[in-house]
Amino acid sequence: MGFSLGFIVERLGGELHGNPELAIKGLAPLESASSEQLSFLSNPKYQNQLAASAAGCVIVGPQMREAALQRGACIVSEQPYLYFARVTQLWKKRRVQAATPLRHPSAVIDPLADVHPSARIGALCVVERGARIGADTELKSRVTVGEDCVIGARCLLHPGVVIGADGFGFAPNAGTWEKIEQLGAVRIGDDVEIGANTCIDRGALQDTVIGDGVKLDNLIQIGHNVRIGAHTAMAGCVGVAGSAVIGAHCTIGGAANILGHLELADGVNISVASVVTRSILKPGHYTGIFPIDDNAVWEKNAASLKQLHGLRARVRALEDKLKAADPAAQRDA
Repeated sequence: MGFSLGFIVERLGGELHGNPELAIKGLAPLESASSEQLSFLSNPKYQNQLAASAAGCVIVGPQMREAALQRGACIVSEQPYLYFARVTQLWKKRRVQAATPLRHPSAVIDPLADVHPSARIGALCVVERGARIGADTELKSRVTVGEDCVIGARCLLHPGVVIGADGFGFAPNAGTWEKIEQLGAVRIGDDVEIGANTCIDRGALQDTVIGDGVKLDNLIQIGHNVRIGAHTAMAGCVGVAGSAVIGAHCTIGGAANILGHLELADGVNISVASVVTRSILKPGHYTGIFPIDDNAVWEKNAASLKQLHGLRARVRALEDKLKAADPAAQRDA
């Protein structure tokens, strides 16, 4: 199976330099692509790989047009990475797939669940009473959708996803814990993708809400009553504690943690492994990481950090003493 370059450009646009009849039979990275494969270059720092690549054609941005032409055929696009993403979509649509039923025989779907006729339910999935699954949504194997949870249209849930398990709620009672029943559900918008073994807990009273176009990686924990705005993306192993509110178009780096009852504004970007301990109400890039180092050095730095508060108090006391002893300094202050 393959496409001609002309076919690709006809479907997706772009500026083709090269033979439109050239057959492309696969997609590959620059360093390993063959003469029958299409690749892309979005970051100029990999320009040396472009010159050495054997790819039949390379997708590049306008600033890399001349370098690409010296190598061979290219498609010029304002956003080469986005263009490549759309090529992968085109490829998947044309891939010949074995006919599979929309409902795998091993899936368990409650008679009171509402599953759109075009939704695809994979092997060993469970869809509980009152759950709703939208049009063209696909549940891969072993996905569980709890009772009364709603998943919108064109969503993709990868293997092992759990939607609507109980949130973590317990009241202390004389040294024991009393369960707080989780009476809300989970509402997921359209065009959401959720990675393998990610869990989204149902709300305690109100619903946990995931907005349209949200992208969640593998092994993410979303606590009860969390709200995530449209088109926010989170990398693997992120943890979001209960009742946090995350705005639209945010990015959360892998293994970052967001404490409960905090708010992140639209357009906030959190670095990998950061811990968000306060609300962030302005868009921007935020980092909270103690840099990795040789363990002995790290321990010394950590010990110094623990003393900073005391040192700050001592410095202030010295400043106050100097001001008291020097009237001129006191006037300047």
